[in-house]
Amino acid sequence: MKNSGVKKYTLKDFESDQEIRWCPGCDDYIILRAMLKALPEMGVNKEDVVFISGIGCSSRFPYYIDSYGMHSIHGRAPAVASGVKLANPDLSVWVITGDGDAMAIGGNHFIHVLRRNLDLNIVLFNNEIYGLTKGQFSPTSLVGQKTKSSPYGNTQGPFSPGELALGAQARFFARIGGNTPKEMTQLFIEAEKFKGTSLIEILQNCPIFNDGCFSNVTDKEVRNDKQLYVEHGKPMIFGKERSKGIVLNGIKLEVVTIGENGITEESLLKHDAKEKDPTLHQMLVRMQDPIVTGIIRAFEDITLEERENALTAEVKAKSKFKKVDDLLFAGEIYTVD
Repeated sequence: MKNSGVKKYTLKDFESDQEIRWCPGCDDYIILRAMLKALPEMGVNKEDVVFISGIGCSSRFPYYIDSYGMHSIHGRAPAVASGVKLANPDLSVWVITGDGDAMAIGGNHFIHVLRRNLDLNIVLFNNEIYGLTKGQFSPTSLVGQKTKSSPYGNTQGPFSPGELALGAQARFFARIGGNTPKEMTQLFIEAEKFKGTSLIEILQNCPIFNDGCFSNVTDKEVRNDKQLYVEHGKPMIFGKERSKGIVLNGIKLEVVTIGENGITEESLLKHDAKEKDPTLHQMLVRMQDPIVTGIIRAFEDITLEERENALTAEVKAKSKFKKVDDLLFAGEIYTVD
């Protein structure tokens, strides 16, 4: 059972014998390595780990982890994962998906698993393109983006995964660049600890069909100035010199410089990921300069499994039927000779 008599593991214990087949330079290699490092630190036995994927480059993931897993059908990984989790609540269940898989054909499954709040984890590889099918625009592709299916420029406005998730009542949302393995590893560990549905959006570069899609915020030369990495209970500070921060000015978040106009570290907003009201979390998700990474929201709430178990117990306690025969023979019956 999960967290009972957990064995000690190393990264090698979770590596499969399958040849990894992603394009050279793809961030998927970094994501896989971060997960392999995180799994031994999660306090879960290997036989209790399950990876469920849909369709896409990201969805090869279960082959590369030596655990239970299923490469399911396009967009339906959350449905399959929900069945796995409800059948065996002791399992650590991970959904591996992409921006097309999750938010196009799988849109309804994606929002409803977040709404229901099962105790499982979703890793969303967002590269703003369909990679496996060779470069069509996806639900996160930018307006004007030229792709195989929009050669003159995409005319459809994109989804923001974080905004969509919070609108669907997500209790846990985190975001991280695809080239930051150390932070990513820790986010995977924290997601596993969280009781409820966790969603981690990874800003993942596709070097073949959408190269540099997040380079303006993830490149090492600009990362410190273009990303605000939030941590619960800590002031919102960022910048190469750690000299910038965030304050709330009216109903808007504002970037300020520490030391100017009387601004001190105490003046800055402190991040509260555990706040029930998602208003500030939504503002952080929407912020563009800097973009906010880290665990933006982590509000623990009752899970679907807990609701189902409570309802089942309540119905059982009030029911006059204790076994199936009680029900079958409860009304008028007759015997056929």
